[in-house]
Amino acid sequence: MSDTHNHGAGASESQLKKALALTATFLVVEVIGGLWSGSLALLSDAAHMLTDVVALAIALLAVRIGRRPADDQRTFGYARFEILAAAFNALLLFAVAGYVLYEAWRRFSEPPEVQSVAMLVVATAGLVTNLISMRLLSGGKESSLNVKGAYLEVWADLLGSVGVIAGAIVIWLTGWVWVDTLVAVAIGLWVLPRTWVLLGESVHVLLEGVPRGVSLPDVRSALAGHPGVASVHELHVWSLTSGQISLTAHIVNAPPAHPQELLVQLRAMLAERFALHHTTLQVEAQACELAGEGHSFGGATLHGGDEHDHDHGHAHAIEATPAQQGPHAHGGPGGAHAH
Repeated sequence: MSDTHNHGAGASESQLKKALALTATFLVVEVIGGLWSGSLALLSDAAHMLTDVVALAIALLAVRIGRRPADDQRTFGYARFEILAAAFNALLLFAVAGYVLYEAWRRFSEPPEVQSVAMLVVATAGLVTNLISMRLLSGGKESSLNVKGAYLEVWADLLGSVGVIAGAIVIWLTGWVWVDTLVAVAIGLWVLPRTWVLLGESVHVLLEGVPRGVSLPDVRSALAGHPGVASVHELHVWSLTSGQISLTAHIVNAPPAHPQELLVQLRAMLAERFALHHTTLQVEAQACELAGEGHSFGGATLHGGDEHDHDHGHAHAIEATPAQQGPHAHGGPGGAHAH
């Protein structure tokens, strides 16, 4: 596993626990304060703080669950838990934002009394809470995608707290209680686009779409245009979770290129040009039956056996006899697997 997923490298588990406990505690305080003061803006900001709690919980659980090894039932381990939790978070946010916008519409016609001082005190405490949480998470945001996501959530909520504070001051000075509703709508509308992006990214990973930042046409061209490659088919690039990108492809080699040497060259090229380190390449002397299923790219194919390369960061090769190849051998006698 790459350094990107070493969740404890910069921000330890204890730091995540402290930030989660602090944020979750204040979430309860902000909900109570919003109900007590009658401020919809506080409740809307509490909904946003809920995203902080979920993001921190995901980061913490990812640290713990990520330690569990793969088993016979979950051969990829538990890495996709992060994506499932993110999708749930997005759906929950849509529901909360919908309620806030509905309540705002109702309040515009019948503005309730808002206790601006209580609203100001609670929002200021929320601002301090966000600053402390950001300080706790700052050490790990560069080494962990999970922690970085949580850090950005807290940063966004800090801006929401500033908006509530500004609204409380305006109400206190002018008595314009409708400002509270306006701030609530602004926070709700601000959260929705980010929530939509979060849901879209989660669904994209669950559908095993090509990861952001990876150009499949570029990868395809690089493979098909490499010396010794006659054609490429069954090319797939996907991510198990954020940052864990995998590639599989069938490569038809063109003599005099030696299959084993070709595998080493292609593996090095994919790692250097595209930062793809978890690759599974099957080299064939003749395109298999899957080549006609819409994933074939390149020129003519040849005939013969095949060879596999499973790149897991190792550079050594293991020659396998026909008896050792088992169900993964497609080329019959003479095939080989390189790990």
